[in-house]
Formats: sequence, structure tokens, C-alpha cells
Amino acid sequence: MAIDPIPTITASVPSLNPPTWAILQRKLFDVLSAAVHPYLDKYTHASGERQHELIWGSQLNSRDGADDFYESFYNFPLLYLLGGADELLPLAHQQWEAITRQTTRLGNVYKEYERGYDQFHQSESYLYFYLLCLADPDNPKLVERARRFAGFFLNEDPEAPNYDEEKNIIRAPHNGSGGPRWGVNDDGSPSSYGWSKGMSVYGLPFQNVPGIDSVEDLKDPANARRMGQAMERAYSQGDVGANLGVCTLIANVALLTGDDKYRRWILRYVQGWRERAQANGGLIPDNVGLSGAVGEYVDGKWYGGLYGWNWPHGFYNLQAAALCAGQACLLLTNDQQHLDLARGQQDRIMALGEIRRFTDLAMSLRQHWLNVEYALAETSGETFVVPYRYGDGGWFDHQPMSPVYPVALWALTGAAADWSTLLDLRDKSGYDWRRIYAFKDKEDAGHEQPWIEFLAGRNPGYPEAAMRAALGMAHWHLDQIRADTADFDRVSIHHWQEHNPITTEALLQLTLGAPQIIYNGGLFIAPLRYFDAERNRPGLPPDVAALVTQVSAEQITVTFVNTSPIESRTVLAQAGSFGEHAFESVQYTRRAPASRYPGAEAKYEYGASPYYPPDPLPETATQEIGGKHVRVCLPPATEITLTLGMRRYVNQASYK
Repeated sequence: MAIDPIPTITASVPSLNPPTWAILQRKLFDVLSAAVHPYLDKYTHASGERQHELIWGSQLNSRDGADDFYESFYNFPLLYLLGGADELLPLAHQQWEAITRQTTRLGNVYKEYERGYDQFHQSESYLYFYLLCLADPDNPKLVERARRFAGFFLNEDPEAPNYDEEKNIIRAPHNGSGGPRWGVNDDGSPSSYGWSKGMSVYGLPFQNVPGIDSVEDLKDPANARRMGQAMERAYSQGDVGANLGVCTLIANVALLTGDDKYRRWILRYVQGWRERAQANGGLIPDNVGLSGAVGEYVDGKWYGGLYGWNWPHGFYNLQAAALCAGQACLLLTNDQQHLDLARGQQDRIMALGEIRRFTDLAMSLRQHWLNVEYALAETSGETFVVPYRYGDGGWFDHQPMSPVYPVALWALTGAAADWSTLLDLRDKSGYDWRRIYAFKDKEDAGHEQPWIEFLAGRNPGYPEAAMRAALGMAHWHLDQIRADTADFDRVSIHHWQEHNPITTEALLQLTLGAPQIIYNGGLFIAPLRYFDAERNRPGLPPDVAALVTQVSAEQITVTFVNTSPIESRTVLAQAGSFGEHAFESVQYTRRAPASRYPGAEAKYEYGASPYYPPDPLPETATQEIGGKHVRVCLPPATEITLTLGMRRYVNQASYK
């Protein structure tokens, strides 16, 4: 008879007064799982050759756009991974197939992968694929695709020689299944970059083009052609910092298969960028020519590449790429030194910060700081800002330092130093981090501040408030869907993202003690992960709610509540998203042997004594674990709080 090596703990403390957060959390799971149907019914074809595809026009007029189709469904597998309905997994597969078919017909996808576009956008769309692989890691079709997709960057497909092994560079800013996609357009026509309302907030791609001093000058067709020519020279070939986003694509198949060739490729490619950053004072230079020289096509400058420091987003997307590369290397080596690239870049930018009045800033990403704007309206209006971009005139585009980046670093390490960085940022911010503002953007992030304050012990009402806000957002989006009378063949390509009712940020924070995934290609990073042990699938079982109240490098505290008074449930808790950590021991609450609960002597009759149930007499117990899993059995209407001692990065990370 085989011996079960997984320690088991059985809850025994009755949940006589289930906490409100637990009831709201289970309600949120139910609402979100059901919300996918009105969304699909409204925006996808119900039958015919285009069944399940998005209802939209017949063509894309540029390389841009495929990512927006995929982004409209990326959180289906994410909700499933957290504990959403069983049907979410087949629906996620269904929509992946439908969108791949649709974007192939539109010309943007070839061999089931993006034909050739920048990694900033590809990283957004393939977030969907990584989550699908994690949710269904034994699916042979996904494994085959993951290998094939990575092969486009390991030169395993003769049509896609994207990588120069000798120079250790990706050969073009636009890349994919068709190989390097040279230039910025495909029809051979002269490049032109004219004025548009949407892009004007990002300013000029280059500040040194003769006769062009402001974005208004781009309304002149001759100026638009001159700017287009400058962009063609700088953006047509060579490696760029944003290409670090491809590391997640390669790590995805490494975590699926364990094949060491992928680990070797990532480590070598990232090392090239680490050396360039070290030579540039810690900042990633954003462009490398085909010769391997930094600045080859921009007069020797370390800035000026596509999605680089000068235009359009700067630190915003380059730090995301550095974090994605760091995550990948860390998970494949268990060496936290691989986070130095992202941490060093963050430190350099924060050192340039200063206190300024929010309303005085001309910010290119103003829509990302809604919560900051709301909060500062109640204060002096001054806050800590950092420069996001660098051009010929030096640093510019000062905006609030996004907590997303330091939160992501702390989530990877749990280290006291990274936690201190967060608290320092809080103290400089000039507003109350505890306030919750209900909003949802396509990244489904932006509520890091009140969550961090909850973990710091300063915001005890956050779990209930966060669940209520998430429910409110879901209800509002469903009302928007019902009221939507737009012509779907002519809507903006972002229309479906704006109406997607699924929100997972609060569930990630509260059930797993993890921030939202980095939207531009991040992995599912959390100190815990759960499986339904009875139904052999990922996520919390039905009726079970979880709340993480404390996270550090050495331990994590989580409470489980079985809200069902009828059914028993069993949770398998795992140390780390990919089993990369290990539990050493657990301290937990249980009913003391002296407890007389439920009390056969208790009387039902009114006025009888004793009437109330006897005290269950909770006590603390300790148990050794010494592995990556612990099984938690939850009889009907019970709850248990576990404080798990943890060692980080001691096991080989894997999707299995």
C-alpha cells in the first residue's frame, strides 16, 4: 500500500458566523463565472463559419491589432486557475482557437503565431497562451504549440531566423513566425507619421527632425513624411529592449517541458542585456544594431529605439520587459540575482524622483493614474513623480511612480528590503493608500496601494471592500453589455476589452497574496497556489474562500472557510505558483480536545440553560511539512488559519 507523502490537516473550528469577506468572495466567483455567457453571446458569432469569432469588420490595415483580439479573453483561463467554473477551461480553448482562426484570416497571424510585430504588443496577447498552458499543462496541442512558438526565436523554423546567435540579438524590433519583419510597413510605400488625436499625447518620436518642433507640425504631410523616414531608419532593424518580453514565451515552454535548451537560451540572451545595462549605468539601452553596437541607427545614442526610452512609454514598458526577463531567469535557476536588472533600473529611476503638483504635469499615461488623481483631489495635490522618458533634452514626462513595479519585485522575493521600498513610496506619495476607488482598465490592476496597506495591518476593511468593488464592476459591465447597441463591425478594436466583465485583481490579492500579473507578458507569480483535490483541477474548490493576511520571505498566513454547511471540501495548497518553494512547517488553529462543541447537552427550548452552543475552544497546533504541498480538509461549515513557514526557490519550477 502506497504511503501518501502529503501532510494532511483537518479543520475543526466551526464557522458559526461566516466572515462577510468569505460570502462575498464566493459570490464573486459565481458572478464572474456566469458573466462570460452574456459577454460571448453579445460579441461573438453564434454559428456559421465564423462561430465564436468576434463580430467585427473584415480587415486590419496595419501590423497592429491581433493582440487586442486575444486580450479580450485572456482572463478566462486566469479565472479558471483561481477556482472559477469548470466550463471556463473549454471556453478558453474555444476562444483561443476562434481568435487564432480570425486573425489568421485577417493576415496578422501565421502558423498560429503573430506574423511579425513588436514584443510590447505580443506580450499582451500571449499572456492568454501562458495562462492556458498553466491551466492545462498536459494538453499535447498546447505543448506542441509552445515548442513551435519558442522555435521561432531559437531559429528552429527556417522561415523565422529571428535570432543572431553570434551577436546574441534578436534581429528586428518586429518579429514573429514570419521571421524579422523589416521596416515599419509592408507595401513599400514611403513611411509617414502624421498627427492623430490618440497618439498626440506621446509627443514626437524624435525631437531632432528639422522643421518639426511639436506634434502639431505633423499635420503637414511633408513633415509627416520626414518623421516617417526618421522612424524607418531607427525602427527597421536590430534588437530593442522591449524584445526582453520574449523571455516569457521561452520560459513558458521550459516550465511545460523541463527541456534545458530553453533555459540556456534565456540566460544567454538576458546576459547580453545585463552587460549592456551595466555599461550604461544600470539602465537598459533601448537599441542595438545588427553589428551588435548600441545606437547603431540613432547616431550612437543609448535611447531612441522602438518602444524605448524616448517614445512612446519609456520606463513603463522597459521595466515590464526587465521584470519579465527577471522572472523567467529566476524561475529557471532559483537565483534571485537575476532580478538585479529590474531592481537596478527601478532604483535609478526612483533616484530621479521629486515632489510635484499632479495637475501641473503633462503626462502621456494619465489614464493609468485614475486612483492617484482621485486621491490627490482630497489633498494638497502634490505627489512623488519620476521621469518615464529620456530624449535629446534629457529626462521628461514625469508621472507618478507606479506601485506595479516595486510590488512585482516584492512579490517575487518577499524580501524586507523590497517591502521597505514600497513603504517608502507610500510615505512619499502624499495621499492615503487605504482608499479604494472602483475602476477597471484592461490591465485589471491599479489597486495595489490599498492591498499593501491591508498586508501592513493598516487597512482591515480591504477584503470586504475589494470584493464589493469587484462585484460592482462586474454588475456595471454586464449592464453595459445589455445596453450596447453599437455597430460591432465598426467599433474600436478595444471595444471588447472595455466591456469584458471579468476582473481577477481582488481574487489574486486576497486568495493567493499576489498582485495582478504584469500585463505585458508576466507569469502567474504567487507565493501560494491551490488545487481542488477531489475534482483534480486547479483553483479553490466550490464553497471554499481563502484570505491571505500576511506575506514575507519566510512565511505566509492564510485562512480557509468552507461556506457550505453540507459538503466537505479538500484544498491542496502548493508552495509557489510552480512548486518552486517549499513549506517547512505549519502553525494552525484547531478545536481543543477539551471542547464540548457542538454540545449534546445544549437545549433548544427557549429560556433553557445553556441555550447557546458551547465554546469550541480554539487552540494552536504545529506540524512539520517538509515539502511543496499540504492537504487541507474542510468539513462542512469549518474554518482554519494556517501560518506556513516557507523556503523560497528550492525546487525546480514546473507547470506540472
